[in-house]
Amino acid sequence: MVKINHELIYLKSENARRSLKELSQHLKTTPQRLKYSISTLEKEKILKEPYCIVDYSHFGLILFRTYFKGGYIKEQDKAKIIDELKNNSFVTSIYDFTGEFDLGVEFTSPNPSKFNKEFKRIITLNPALNDYKIILNLVTYVYPRHYLTKNQNLHNLNIERLLGGDKELVDFNKNELNVLQNLLTDPTITLTKLAEVSKLNIKTVKSIIKDLTKRNVIKGFKHIIDTEKLNVHSSRLFLKLHNVSLERESQLMQFFLNTQEIVQVNKTIGDWDMEVDIESQDKSKIRSMIMKLREDFKDLIEKFNLIELYSYHKRSYLPQYLFNKTTQP
Repeated sequence: MVKINHELIYLKSENARRSLKELSQHLKTTPQRLKYSISTLEKEKILKEPYCIVDYSHFGLILFRTYFKGGYIKEQDKAKIIDELKNNSFVTSIYDFTGEFDLGVEFTSPNPSKFNKEFKRIITLNPALNDYKIILNLVTYVYPRHYLTKNQNLHNLNIERLLGGDKELVDFNKNELNVLQNLLTDPTITLTKLAEVSKLNIKTVKSIIKDLTKRNVIKGFKHIIDTEKLNVHSSRLFLKLHNVSLERESQLMQFFLNTQEIVQVNKTIGDWDMEVDIESQDKSKIRSMIMKLREDFKDLIEKFNLIELYSYHKRSYLPQYLFNKTTQP
């Protein structure tokens, strides 16, 4: 097993496009050694697939999260279903659970009607997916994995990202969509290669990425990490709230922001109001954090449920159908 450099994993997983030169400056290690270390982490699949964080709300899209349970008999049956879902042009993320739910699948759609038609088609073709819950995602807060390192200087390099909500629609031109599609396909592609596959000059590509980032369309580039190989415990906490005031909700969100083990928060509509993703190298920290949360916000939390989140099979933020439609001649 490769020796784990948590600071390197933290920096690289939080910015998959971070250069060797920048990594070298922060970690005081030669670029050559870092290149070898990153290659080993990728070979060992500790650093897994990179992904581009794009705020889908600028495209007028809606995120629906579906939770399936009790539908699998054999692992090969599950693997076949996952492969089919990966190829669905509306599916943006797929992940495993251990507990009440077996599989989480995220669909990004232009409207509820289109989602409903596509979802019904999928479950008709896959009867094993006939037991499910559907949640409408309102807003997602993506937090850095600060728990991986205690180095505050490194923490200062990464900030939270806010996705979804009521955002201004952006009219993207053909070149912007072209660059976005190629970044989604290969988030760590070099600028030279990106210019080549986009059939644009490198100056134009740089300008497009800079502009889309400035307009908060592109929110960053991250890596999926193998939490099991890192001995990291990963769970999703489901919260049903009541007696919510703006002040108390703001205090609750501040609690999440200040808790290093919390890596994502979704505000939702459905059977629960919030989903909180928790990761920790110490399982007892998860328990103590939940106890503190329940104690400090007992007036808000009506009920909760905690389920182990096992692994991601796909992670993205824009559906492929968007490009199939817009890139047609």
